[in-house]
Amino acid sequence: MSDLQAPLRPKRKKTLVDFLVQFRWVVVIFVVLPISCTIYFLIYLGDLKSEWKSYDKRKKEHDENVKKVVKRLKERNSSKDGLVCTARKPWIAVGMRNVDYKRARHFEVDLSAFRNILEIDKERMIARVEPLVNMGQITRATVPMNLSLAVVAELDDLTVGGLINGYGIEGSSHIYGLFADTVVSYEIVLADGQVVRATKDNEYSDLYYAIPWSQGTLGLLVSAEIKLIPIKEYMRLTYKPVKGNLREIAQAYMDSFAPRDGDQDNPEKVPDFVEGMVYSPTEAVCMTGRYASKEEAKKKGNVINNIGWWFKPWFYQHAEKALKKGEFVEYIPTREYYHRHTRCLYWEGKLIIPFGDQWWFRFLLGWMMPPKVSLLKATQGEAIRNYYHENHVIQDMLVPLYKVGDALEWVHREMEVYPLWLCPHRLFRLPVKTMIYPEPGFEQHKRQGDTRYAQMYTDVGVYYAPGPILRGEVFDGAEAVRKMEKWLIENHGFQPQYAVSELNEKDFWRMFDASLYEQARRKYKAVGTFMSVYYKSKKGRKTEKEVAEAEKEVAELETPEVEGY
Repeated sequence: MSDLQAPLRPKRKKTLVDFLVQFRWVVVIFVVLPISCTIYFLIYLGDLKSEWKSYDKRKKEHDENVKKVVKRLKERNSSKDGLVCTARKPWIAVGMRNVDYKRARHFEVDLSAFRNILEIDKERMIARVEPLVNMGQITRATVPMNLSLAVVAELDDLTVGGLINGYGIEGSSHIYGLFADTVVSYEIVLADGQVVRATKDNEYSDLYYAIPWSQGTLGLLVSAEIKLIPIKEYMRLTYKPVKGNLREIAQAYMDSFAPRDGDQDNPEKVPDFVEGMVYSPTEAVCMTGRYASKEEAKKKGNVINNIGWWFKPWFYQHAEKALKKGEFVEYIPTREYYHRHTRCLYWEGKLIIPFGDQWWFRFLLGWMMPPKVSLLKATQGEAIRNYYHENHVIQDMLVPLYKVGDALEWVHREMEVYPLWLCPHRLFRLPVKTMIYPEPGFEQHKRQGDTRYAQMYTDVGVYYAPGPILRGEVFDGAEAVRKMEKWLIENHGFQPQYAVSELNEKDFWRMFDASLYEQARRKYKAVGTFMSVYYKSKKGRKTEKEVAEAEKEVAELETPEVEGY
């Protein structure tokens, strides 16, 4: 058996749950889609209502809501009440990991009012927003001004709070880093009710660096100031087919945005946007985009593709055409390009509604897509939920750029999931070691994509049913994830915690660095008030006793020494 050949597996016996999953599209079409469409419309009306308010009124309401949060926190009796968490229902989160930590006794703080854009400052090039503002809402407000967040996560429903406390990436991350790297300041309500503003150079700089990836376990985020950049009306997108083995695909992907001469900061050599999709072990399409004016886009001979129309082919299938027609270029309206994967949820839509990509469905019902992830979770039940954990993969592997070829080969051997998504991002060398950090001494190697101040990483997005499941073979999803996590630890990679994790506590802190996080927990009195990031990310139900004992152990430990980097 060659290194790339997947192991032979026995056939698996089908159960009633297989039947329920196969025909789940009935529930999705007749229940989930209509409700989703209604919710989207109501949210849109709410966004319009917010936009009609003056910035002064929004700020006044914000200050009043912050006072309510402070009052609520001060009502908590630490000896009687459980740990603090938001009042958001467990199934509402966009991530595929069910929010099991809320099944333990907890003290709820309602943040549902924090969904307003507080200010668009064109002089400072800053957007001040509340944590429940989502990507669709912010691009509706900024793109008509020819402004945008530096990093706009692709799915409309992703919120600022989730992208900051968790993980957020986009095709511009090879320039600007992850979503949290573009944040200028955080407004945080601490465990004792104190409201602070954390920046990289004020007295709360340690909190500023500790917030990303902390899953909201250091304090309650009530607003953030985020970097804006100037943009143009269109994205000039080049689709380039790549054929060869997985290592050749990885090299072609690297060459699409990382000059071999190391001139990574030269805008003439580095595109504004980068994305790769691997369709099979031998075929991929690399896409590079540059902002373009409407005058350029509308020149004679240029092709404009309004991919945002509901009846248009799903983006990943449209890009796949390059494998047959060869390299081509087209112009896409910028906002439609930002949200290109929303309608089909990358390619998960094909599993949810198997015929959803057909022209007749797109024409008749495509305008209702996508189903809300929260409603999919709310209607799946425990049996289907467990089925997806075992027979389906939704994971992101953040790996150093020079190891992308290794990662692609590993995924093929262990999971056989296609398509795969490739998106590069910088991992900056910071004054302190945060939960995720570059490889020590990376700058000495001068590898492709790296600079002296940042190591280039890539998100290998693994989303779909594994090959063995599609062939009717046995596949142990939990074991595959454990192997993936082990591989990431060994290769200085990271696993975003929106997904299901099999890590035990020891391995969790082998993957991530605990020093700054734990120091911030103690300094800002989060221990005993908020659940730790490990227990919040841990798979399975958390009992009140388990969480309380874990918090007690943490409180008794000495504060770790923070490493500089």
